[in-house]
Amino acid sequence: MSDIKETTLRLDLEREADRRAWEYLQNRDKNKYKSYSKTVVIAINEYFERQERLQNDPYLETREKEDDFLRAVTDTIRSTLSGYSAIGGLLQLLQQSAPQAPPPAANTEEDISTALDFAGSF
Repeated sequence: MSDIKETTLRLDLEREADRRAWEYLQNRDKNKYKSYSKTVVIAINEYFERQERLQNDPYLETREKEDDFLRAVTDTIRSTLSGYSAIGGLLQLLQQSAPQAPPPAANTEEDISTALDFAGSF
């Protein structure tokens, strides 16, 4: 014999919160939430479990926001880099960021003579 409790849920559609709740119930994913009862049970449990977690960990909400922000940054970087192939993108990045060295100066007769004099002084 099952232990089933029955209750009535009254929603006043003239109240904004009640109306939104009714719309959520009407537009729910019926494959995921089979009935009103299952939907309400999930919502109540999630709400009160979250309240308990927040009471025990007041920084939970801040960490969740930080995690969302980091996820957004990571997704942006990932989507930007997805247009580059692994080697081609690396080469392109290196070419853009590496400072260009000036071309070597041509050796003049005077430079060679000075270098030989210096080497001969040892």
